[in-house]
Amino acid sequence: MCTLLLYAVVFAGAAYIFRQIFVKGKRCKSQLNLTGKTVIVTGSNTGIGKTTAIDLAKRGARVILACRNEQRGLSALEEVKKATGSSQVVFMQLNLGSMKSVRSFAETFLKNESRLDILINNAGLFMQGRTSDGLGLTFGVNHIGHFLLTHLLLDRLKQCGPSRIVNVSSIGHNFGNIDFDCLTTHKALGLGTSLKEVFQCYTASKLCNVLFTYELAKKLQGTQVTCYSLHPGAIKTEIWRNTSSLMQLAIASLMAFFFKNPVQGSQTTLHCALQQGIEHLSGRYFNNCTVRDVYPKAKDDVAAKRLWELSEKLTGLA
Repeated sequence: MCTLLLYAVVFAGAAYIFRQIFVKGKRCKSQLNLTGKTVIVTGSNTGIGKTTAIDLAKRGARVILACRNEQRGLSALEEVKKATGSSQVVFMQLNLGSMKSVRSFAETFLKNESRLDILINNAGLFMQGRTSDGLGLTFGVNHIGHFLLTHLLLDRLKQCGPSRIVNVSSIGHNFGNIDFDCLTTHKALGLGTSLKEVFQCYTASKLCNVLFTYELAKKLQGTQVTCYSLHPGAIKTEIWRNTSSLMQLAIASLMAFFFKNPVQGSQTTLHCALQQGIEHLSGRYFNNCTVRDVYPKAKDDVAAKRLWELSEKLTGLA
């Protein structure tokens, strides 16, 4: 019994040290006041999206909570208002799995809001299926929806420059590979439904995020709009809510020791959105509030251009 107790104490101590060094991470150091600025945060009804929105609202920004589920979005709206004391927080419905919804959101926003200073493409999911437009669900929501939204709002961002676009990706992009033949034929990153195949689709969608940011930065040269992609860390959020019960149980066990909470996980998003002096790093990838080098496949000019052109075609922008 004493030996088991000793092992438990040692494990707890090691886990605490690991969390302090590797999990807790750096914090955004920006003290920027955002009074008079407007920010959109997609997927802001839960997790790091909601904590990001809270931080921005506390800084005085007008924050648009862009969420798919109206009930959960309105609940988050009340939470953010209560946490910040701000009346400048608005819920707008946005289903990234429907291009009609994305276009409707953009049209309503541009009609009712005079500014857009920061666009944070935060929403994401981990599951298979099809969007209402017939695209693979992971590809449609994690990439195409944000691709279209960014394009529709780009002129307003340019008008309000200096402004920023922040694309929340994942370190999982390192494991991703884009099958352009599958994309062209099936409009999806993969067709399988096993856990391994769903994971492959998810990591490929995160690679899309990084390549989109990389290509977007080139097209934004000469403007006052900059863009960044990032890994927020392994986060205790609800992104895994659509996985199997066994998978959720396994992840819950890992979360207890090795995952960041949403406040910690939002710090790199805030850094990319707010930190002054990083404008020359437009198009780059960040992790733990620090710019990082990426593997060649995440800065492949040919792949980035091909993804851009295919995305334009699928969204009707070409």
